[in-house]
Amino acid sequence: MTFEAKDYTKLIGMQGFSETLLQNHFTLYQGYVKNTNTLLDTLTVMRKEGKGAAPEFAELKRRFGWEFNGMRLHECYFENLGGKTPLNNDGRLASRIHQEFGSYDEWVQDFKAVGAMRGIGWAILYQDQTNGKLMNVWVNEHDVGHPACCTPILIMDVFEHAFITDYGLKRADYINAFFQNINWEAAEQRVQM
Repeated sequence: MTFEAKDYTKLIGMQGFSETLLQNHFTLYQGYVKNTNTLLDTLTVMRKEGKGAAPEFAELKRRFGWEFNGMRLHECYFENLGGKTPLNNDGRLASRIHQEFGSYDEWVQDFKAVGAMRGIGWAILYQDQTNGKLMNVWVNEHDVGHPACCTPILIMDVFEHAFITDYGLKRADYINAFFQNINWEAAEQRVQM
């Protein structure tokens, strides 16, 4: 099984994101894809050689979560960028946001607060697949902190590489630029109930 890096160059020219920032971010993402494939190959060889109980195998298995989630989260992030239309007020996502947060503005305030928290990581709007509830969650590292049985609906990268080239330490300005470029159709498609 080999994963291929997707092409997100259509995002170049997006307001609030320089080409340099995006190209650097694409390169970082491509590294996650490459490392995911390398780990899969190495783990397959080790398993076939009977080294499944070796400490090295265990550590590489743990590392796999970091690389794979780094790959997938970046794909979700890039896919929910590049939009030019507002959230469809008649869609399932808007309905769920109003139900869970009271209003779109209340949700935005909460999501931005999560994204502005000190530290590196991700601000993610999740949907719990057991009951359909939405929640804004901070995920520190790619491989830890994800709520079980939940689907990421909207993903915002708040590692420094996502904004420091264009915004320096002004994370709030980056968050505002992110909100001007959300592809709400991609987020809407992820809502399952």
